[in-house]
Amino acid sequence: MTSKPWLDLLGLINGFHVTQALHVAAKLRVADHLKDGSRSVEELATLTNSHAGSLYRLLRALAAIGVFHEAETRTFALTPMADCLRANSATPLGAWAEYAGSDYVWQTWGNLEHSILTGENAFQYVHGKGIWEYRTEHPEQGAVFDRAMTELSRGSAEAVIAAYDFSSFGRVVDVGGGRGLMLSAILRAHTQMRGTLFDLPRVVAGAKTVLSDQGVIDRCDVVGGSFFEAVPGGGDAYVMRVVIHDWEDEEAIAILKSCRRAMAETAKLILIERIVAPPNEMPATKFSDLNMLVLPGGRERTREEFGTLLSKSGFELTQIAPAGNINVIEARPHA
Repeated sequence: MTSKPWLDLLGLINGFHVTQALHVAAKLRVADHLKDGSRSVEELATLTNSHAGSLYRLLRALAAIGVFHEAETRTFALTPMADCLRANSATPLGAWAEYAGSDYVWQTWGNLEHSILTGENAFQYVHGKGIWEYRTEHPEQGAVFDRAMTELSRGSAEAVIAAYDFSSFGRVVDVGGGRGLMLSAILRAHTQMRGTLFDLPRVVAGAKTVLSDQGVIDRCDVVGGSFFEAVPGGGDAYVMRVVIHDWEDEEAIAILKSCRRAMAETAKLILIERIVAPPNEMPATKFSDLNMLVLPGGRERTREEFGTLLSKSGFELTQIAPAGNINVIEARPHA
């Protein structure tokens, strides 16, 4: 069937309908209730403490776009996309769906126009404080975000390890590593390696359970602190997964310089980040850049911008390895 531009555009305009539908389905844990097989909408309504008629309307809409499968008996089952909403999926996105549709994110994106007109961070404009301070003050929201970051790490870890050879490193320091799922994947792939997980104290407080479940707790130190102040020394590689994109250049350089001070001359810096493509390509990264503008106040960067940023921080960019929808950027210290 020939595409009709106005219908394609209408679908994009109404995209927020899908975001909120997925948010609600994820928050109700519908996919987890379907992990052992199909259920009627009445069963699901009881399990989720929701209104059966309204839940049916939600699930039939999601089934129409391939999230869940609806049978004629008003029963629903998982599809490959719906499986990604399960907490134990190999490529989980349920926490991200819950986070992306949450009130504070929703309200901030509603003020995208303010950022475009002024260049200012929409989150600061709406909430009167930065997003990191907000999450500290609202631990329930911080927990959803931390879980989303952990899930995204699980989804991308295999591609990162396949794209980049970590085997020469004796100790890897994961800076801003959340609860340690990315570091766990690296350590599991290299059984002689040791690791250090470093993040804010409130974040790493939940890391030991993850590290234990992954079977690497005996090879990993957990350190709480701020990467603006100091980063643990002794690493052969310093890994940061989607950390630098949260910050504008001044703050990003401060973080990178903090890593540089902790590193030996022979150590490597490994950034796992998106890279902005040439014009008319890779929309996901460019919309992620808008997300950085309105929420944390950072930005996605081109290859050339990463080179400049690293040079100003005491590093030389040495290679970039594509890893699925993300990239592994290697740099080494320079004088």
